[in-house]
Amino acid sequence: MRAQRIVLSLVVMIVGGITAAGPALSEDYRGTYEQQMACTPDVWRLCFDQIPDANRITACLRHNTPQLSGPCRAVFESNDSVQRPVAPRPRGRAVQPPPRADDDDQ
Repeated sequence: MRAQRIVLSLVVMIVGGITAAGPALSEDYRGTYEQQMACTPDVWRLCFDQIPDANRITACLRHNTPQLSGPCRAVFESNDSVQRPVAPRPRGRAVQPPPRADDDDQ
């Protein structure tokens, strides 16, 4: 019973830390609060050794897709169906090579 309280406290602290750090770590998309809650049990079950690295956790969950719970699998399936935006190509003047000197002019 005491061990369950300790584990539950750790889960709450980690999830709370991830949620609070979201704006500070905006370059790492960690999903919505609901998505995090859907996958937290799977993270603890399958990817415990990857905590706290969000990128490694995501890779671990993708690697273990067949073992994911229904709600967590739905998160990854919905994210995979959304197309990722492609970075726009830089606009600017195209660089032209310098004109070649013709050998006939000599």
